[in-house]
Amino acid sequence: MIKWIFILLAVAAIAALLGFGSISGLALTGAKVLIGIVLVLFLLVLFGVISILD
Repeated sequence: MIKWIFILLAVAAIAALLGFGSISGLALTGAKVLIGIVLVLFLLVLFGVISILD
């Protein structure tokens, strides 16, 4: 999932440099959503709600 975040951030940066604002905004929004999902999953694992060591 981290790989997809970096891909979307790269697409957003390249699209912004080429002047495609709407594509850049869409890719950036997708990256933000994935970052939120990763953060929530990390916090759930950190606090032991999701146990990965069973």
